[in-house]
Amino acid sequence: MTPLTEVEGRRLTLSNLEKVLHPVTGTTKGELLHYYATVGPAILPHLRDRPVSFLRYPDGPDGQLFFTKNPPPGTPSWVRTTPVPRSEDPRARQVVVEDLPSLMWAANLVVEFHTPQWRASSPALADRLVFDLDPGPPSTVLECCRVALHLRERLSADGLTAFAKTSGSKGLHLLVPVTPTPSAHVSAYARRLAVEAEAALPGLVVHRMAKALRPGRVFVDHSQNAAAKTTATPYTLRARSLPSVSAPVTWEEVEECALPGADPDALVLLMDDIAPRLEQYGELLAPLFTPELAGSLP
Repeated sequence: MTPLTEVEGRRLTLSNLEKVLHPVTGTTKGELLHYYATVGPAILPHLRDRPVSFLRYPDGPDGQLFFTKNPPPGTPSWVRTTPVPRSEDPRARQVVVEDLPSLMWAANLVVEFHTPQWRASSPALADRLVFDLDPGPPSTVLECCRVALHLRERLSADGLTAFAKTSGSKGLHLLVPVTPTPSAHVSAYARRLAVEAEAALPGLVVHRMAKALRPGRVFVDHSQNAAAKTTATPYTLRARSLPSVSAPVTWEEVEECALPGADPDALVLLMDDIAPRLEQYGELLAPLFTPELAGSLP
C-alpha cells in the first residue's frame, strides 16, 4: 500500500520508500525524504518566492535524468505556481516551494532543486550574485578554493560580501547578497570579475566555457546570473553516486583546503553531514537574508 502522511495539515502520498537511490551508500528514498524533512527550516528560505526548476532522477543518478520547469502532472492545487513567461510559452508557470508540505511533495518526486537569483515577485531583478567555480581535471576543489579566496577579496574591494557553498559535485559556489539589481547588470559585473580573475591568476582561471581551455584550470562560470539561468539551491541533494549536498562551508574550511597538501574530500558533504553541521555552525547562509549586508554593484 502506498503510504499516506500528513504534513502541516496537507495529506501527501509517498511512494517507494525502500527504493535504493544511491547504491554506493545504500541510501533509500525514505532516507532522502527524512533528510528534507529535517533540513526544511534551512532550505525553505532559499526556495520561497523563487520559481523552481527540477532535475528529476527517480531511479537514482544512474537512471534517467530530466530537467523540467513546468509544474509536473498531478501537482496538487495547494502547491503555489507563478507565471514565468518564456519565448516558447508566454503562459508558462513554475512551481514555488513555499512550505514544508510543498517541499515534501517535491522531494517525493526525487529532484534536485534549482532556483534563479531573483524572486517571483521581482522577475529578472536579482538579489544575489553567483559564481560557479568548476574545476577542469586534474584540478579539484582545492584549486577552486584558491580562486574563491581571490574572488572574495575582489568582491570585498567593491563592498560586497561573499559566502561559499559546495556545488555538491566537483566545485564551489559563491553567493553574494546584492541590492535588487537588473540581472543584465549583475551578469555584466560578474563577467568582468571573471575576466579579471583570469588575468590575475593566469594558468589557474578561465572565464570561457570552451572545453579545450579548461583542463587543469578553474572555470569561473558567471553565466548563471542571467535571468533565464538557475543554480543548485542551497541544501539540495544532487544526483550523484554519493548522496552529496550543495551545502554551505565556512571561509576557514575554504582557507584550509587552499593550503598545499589539503584533502579535497574534506569538502565533500553528504546527506548525513548536514544536520550535525547545522547544529554546530547554524545556517551559514542566513546572512543572505540580512538587508544590511546586501551591497550595491559599482
